Amino acid sequence: MAEARSESPRSATSMELKSDREILISRTFRAPARIVFDAWTRPEFVKRWWAPKSHCADLVDIQADVRVGGSYRYHVRSGGNAFSFYGTYSEVTPHTRLVYTQIFEPFPDSPVQVTVTFEERDGRTHLVSHEVYPSKEALEGALASGMEHGLRETMDQLDELVASML
Repeated sequence: MAEARSESPRSATSMELKSDREILISRTFRAPARIVFDAWTRPEFVKRWWAPKSHCADLVDIQADVRVGGSYRYHVRSGGNAFSFYGTYSEVTPHTRLVYTQIFEPFPDSPVQVTVTFEERDGRTHLVSHEVYPSKEALEGALASGMEHGLRETMDQLDELVASML
């Protein structure tokens, strides 16, 4: 499948299409896994990186109960529009692994299964997010929405945040 890479002075975010329903996203952060995991899961940190600033998007409400069976909801405002992403955690292994569903509110019948791993190596964390979409059309719709640009920007924002948490 196709692979796209974006190089920057920090670290590159890699996004690879594994099949017509799967995306593999990876990036290495210059911070321990506990910091990257906390930035990924704790609302006070998620608010600082999750919405792409270039889209004038603002995360206005975050609810997250990060435990097996717990749920999350991120409410976003952007240019007069409001929408939410939400899901349920099925696996939570602090600092190493998360498995959850992600539903974009306008498409409640298209849950994405997300598995995120946080592998620490020499004080750096290699993060891999494996996303499985319910159909080829759902994945194509996500890509057509500009998801790749927003993803790369938010990963840069996450990189800046975790660097500030050291």
